[in-house]
Amino acid sequence: MRLAVSAAALSTALLAAGPAPAAEPWGIPGEKPMVLKGRVVDAICHLTGQCPRDCGAGRRQLGIAVAGGPFRLVAKGAVDFAGAVPDLIGYCGREIEADGLLIETPEIVLFFVQGVRSDASGPFAPADRFKAEWEARHGRAEEWWRADPEANRILAEDGPYGIRGLAPKPKP
Repeated sequence: MRLAVSAAALSTALLAAGPAPAAEPWGIPGEKPMVLKGRVVDAICHLTGQCPRDCGAGRRQLGIAVAGGPFRLVAKGAVDFAGAVPDLIGYCGREIEADGLLIETPEIVLFFVQGVRSDASGPFAPADRFKAEWEARHGRAEEWWRADPEANRILAEDGPYGIRGLAPKPKP
């Protein structure tokens, strides 16, 4: 009987703490599935006070100012090698819940968002708008990052390491 009461108390405490994260683990050192509740902000604005309208209209990095807590830089969405700005820009200045992975190491703290919602009773929308917007501009590609004209232009100019003239050593 005591075990049943303890289990019920634990369940009640967990539900009161907020929604359980449903983020998919990626196997990154220091990752913690987490739901952040806070306001979507322009990261540069939040840190320096240099604030363009509408969070920079999608041209600046975004973050979440957690209510009563720290600022979390949102570094990535759910699409491989893509940021989360397309998923967050429509929420600029608004309160949201973001389900994802907090990556916390001694070197850096970042948040990788996998789902977003503004209504706590609704479902999380997948953080995958980047790919749909990219495909609308460039067409379908299995690996968007290999087909991206801007990425290919930069690689042609600066090489794979981002330093002109520096190239990988040929394999023996």
